[in-house]
Amino acid sequence: MASSCVDFFVILAHHIKISKMTGLAEIIKYIEKTREIGLSDKSIAQELSHVGWPKALVDQAMNQSQNKDFGIQPIISVKNLTKRYGDFIAVDSISFDVYPGEIFGILGPNGAGKTTTMKIMEGIRKPTSGTIILDGKDVLRETDAVKSMIGVQLQASTFFEGLTLCELLDTFASLYDKTVDAMELLREVQLDEKAKSQVKELSGGQKQRFSIAVGLVNNPKVLFLDEPTTGLDPQARRNLWDLATQIRKRGTTIIITTHYMDEAETLCDRIAIMDHAKIVALDTTDKLLDLIEVKEELVLKRATLEDVFLKLTGHQLRD
Repeated sequence: MASSCVDFFVILAHHIKISKMTGLAEIIKYIEKTREIGLSDKSIAQELSHVGWPKALVDQAMNQSQNKDFGIQPIISVKNLTKRYGDFIAVDSISFDVYPGEIFGILGPNGAGKTTTMKIMEGIRKPTSGTIILDGKDVLRETDAVKSMIGVQLQASTFFEGLTLCELLDTFASLYDKTVDAMELLREVQLDEKAKSQVKELSGGQKQRFSIAVGLVNNPKVLFLDEPTTGLDPQARRNLWDLATQIRKRGTTIIITTHYMDEAETLCDRIAIMDHAKIVALDTTDKLLDLIEVKEELVLKRATLEDVFLKLTGHQLRD
């Protein structure tokens, strides 16, 4: 009986550990370690799926851990994207893919082109040239179809005044010709106690969480978050990080822009670093961190994402 209890708590602790992993890089490390002790890939995949990781992300981690490509198709494919305003080049012929179930970060200073890139991907702005395919749809030619598949974080100033949070969620759901369980959605973003409140009565962090809830009313395949934690206190930022991880676990792909190095390092599976309208680096967070070594008091330590950014762009994030 005592042995059974010990086994139970060992298994429970193990499940808690893998359920708290935050991204693709951690899943890959887990797969590699469990392979070393003799666990089969089938068993590893079943265990990861059991604690809630989506199959597409598990498959991607399995393939990357073996350095093999078994034909996983990107959910977003950006090719030679360019945006000009007269003589000014906002986005300069960039290309990248985003895979199902990952959190993909676009990091860069103001003016680098990251927000313009996001707006074009969302179908809000038209590119000068280039293509974006989102889940098989051409964003430029099939904009309405694409908009039905994505969620976008709105600013608090865009919400109708005089409506409660529940009423707002129902209103936005109706724009997609859908019905939504508003209370369940508010529970997911930890705002169920504010169901009868108006947006103007919320704190900054609560407003950001509600804007994400609005972005989820159509159960999107891809959620776009443009600097979601700007201006929030540290605790509110952490809460939003937890929410993003929770949303990804249900299979939603997330594209995020941010000014915060620790945010990108914590959340993102892969990061594109933009500067002067171009992508200057794109890789997994771990591989970006391996690009340089930092010497401190004659002792080598691993670089931070900020060290990598400074090395690649030559400057800090511009305010």
